[in-house]
Amino acid sequence: MIMIEDDLFKVKEADYKGNYQDHLLSQYRLYVGSAEKISDRRQRTNDFFLTLNSAILAFLGYSVVQSEGRFNLMTIFSLAGIVICYFWYRIIRSYKNINSGKFKVIHIIEKKLPLALYDTEWTALDRGENPKTYLPFTHIEIKVPWAFIILYFLLILVRIILSIPWNSLCFKIIIN
Repeated sequence: MIMIEDDLFKVKEADYKGNYQDHLLSQYRLYVGSAEKISDRRQRTNDFFLTLNSAILAFLGYSVVQSEGRFNLMTIFSLAGIVICYFWYRIIRSYKNINSGKFKVIHIIEKKLPLALYDTEWTALDRGENPKTYLPFTHIEIKVPWAFIILYFLLILVRIILSIPWNSLCFKIIIN
């Protein structure tokens, strides 16, 4: 943590030519604003992937009703859904890491300000380690792409099972 602090405060207050506290507070405000923008982008990204997966599943549902023999199409779209969900999962992890880094920096800056609001709030929430106090959004959010991945795998599995010619298979078993 000390290395981050050394990187963050390149110029010491005594060496600064200007109003150090005012400039520190201005930069802090900008930085907190950038953390909020990351959260907004994260939500828009989740909305996009949720909509995309809903469209894929709607299409798959429609194609199943319209035609029984579309095994390849259903498999291709299910596999595409799995790939899309994996990328969604990786993006969620990236946003989590970006937010974690931003809040580490915010907590360090708050050491030089009269109030450490974000750090105190994080302490009040047991630093996200007690789910009874606070369950970080990422812990729930990161499971959504995996739920879709499981659904796509189940669709592929069901499609494979339905494509087996059970009547002729059962007939051969009965004859033998």
